[in-house]
Amino acid sequence: MLRNKKNKSPEKEMSFLDHLEDLRWHLIRSTIAVVLLAIAAFFAKDFIFDVLIFGPKNPDFPTYRLLCELATNIGLEDSFCFTKEQFRIQSRTMSGQFSAHIWTSVLAGFIIAFPYVLYEFWKFISPGLKENERKNSRGFILVASFLFFLGVLFGYYVVTPLSINFLGSYRVSDQVFNDFDLSSYIELVRASVLASGLIFELPILVFFLTKIGLITPQFLKKYRKFALIFVLVISAIITPPDIASQVIVAFPILILYELSIVISRWVVRNQERKEKSHAK
Repeated sequence: MLRNKKNKSPEKEMSFLDHLEDLRWHLIRSTIAVVLLAIAAFFAKDFIFDVLIFGPKNPDFPTYRLLCELATNIGLEDSFCFTKEQFRIQSRTMSGQFSAHIWTSVLAGFIIAFPYVLYEFWKFISPGLKENERKNSRGFILVASFLFFLGVLFGYYVVTPLSINFLGSYRVSDQVFNDFDLSSYIELVRASVLASGLIFELPILVFFLTKIGLITPQFLKKYRKFALIFVLVISAIITPPDIASQVIVAFPILILYELSIVISRWVVRNQERKEKSHAK
């Protein structure tokens, strides 16, 4: 049981209702942080939409320029060059633009507030950990936030433009012109960014699963082939169905998986070292 934070007494333990009350306040504070930052994002409409949201549809987006240069240098000519906008975005409902503004602001608020949300989550679970476990997990918020933002950047600069370039230029016939609904476009950007941010939390997840004994380095190595198939499936889901895009997305995820094996091995070694020291 977690100790009572108000009394801070080793003998005083929190009841189930006390836990719920404590959790409620952590959730309230996290929600307040998200809402405040969402309000700030709401008033930064021009930057959020014109620069960030609609940036990946513009031909001069950094990812397109880089891919075009790389393709030209290796002799693929302009196969990866995005020279003009392939589609238009429209809103076909009365509240479409306002709803998109609201929910995009909420998403921006959550992404910016992510470290604080993690901090509140950590404050809730840390009293139930042993002193040495708290010391070993001090960098949890920093590392988890770094991985999340790294994943968000990967989703924004890699997954999103690849998806937009492929889906925006794909046509079954010249008689069909691509006019995408605003909500559909934003959904693609949101899914790409959030999915990548959460996938990049894999090392953190493996760390805690190893700590509680649910997985081991041997388990991760044994099922590496199945993990490869799973990664390719995930890449196929969050990217357009062309081989180049799937390989580009799958490569960093595989690196994260190998990093997770290293982390799991490190956790197991630390636990074995502590068991030996206690045995002495």
